[in-house]
Amino acid sequence: MTEVSVLAAPEPAQAPGPRRGRGSRVLAVLLVATIAVGAYLWVTTVRWQRNAGEWQDKAHEYAEEVASLRMQLEGANTELQAARDQLSTATSRITDLANEKAQLGDENVASQQYLDYQTQVSAAAATVASALGQCVSGQEELVGYLKEADQYEPADLSRYEEQVNALCADAENANESLQKELRP
Repeated sequence: MTEVSVLAAPEPAQAPGPRRGRGSRVLAVLLVATIAVGAYLWVTTVRWQRNAGEWQDKAHEYAEEVASLRMQLEGANTELQAARDQLSTATSRITDLANEKAQLGDENVASQQYLDYQTQVSAAAATVASALGQCVSGQEELVGYLKEADQYEPADLSRYEEQVNALCADAENANESLQKELRP
């Protein structure tokens, strides 16, 4: 017999390489993806922290500005209240002064009216006094003429007597008018 040689069939080749290579690739891709996501998250976090810091700085600035504005507002309100108080005081004083002026005006008007009245009365009294003085002087002269009547014409003496009597009548009428004016 012939000897048949038995050939050994080739053994199936194991595929550890490609499978291992594929798993490694998947793991490498996952690792890269994880690193990429991690890096993205880290960059995003850093940016967010920076933005948050900037916003916090701005918030502090605005808070300080608000505090400053509040202090200014309080100061302005205090000044405004002081100005209102001064205005109220000034308005009250102006009103008081206006009332005083009105009273003085009323008193001045009354005083002026009284002064005018006194002036009129004084003028009338002066006129009466003057007229009475002329009457008295005229009567004294008439008495003197009558004592020496023989030296004068009777018609002249009579005419002079009528003039003196008219003068005295005018003085008496003026005196009566003055007395009526002086009665309450």
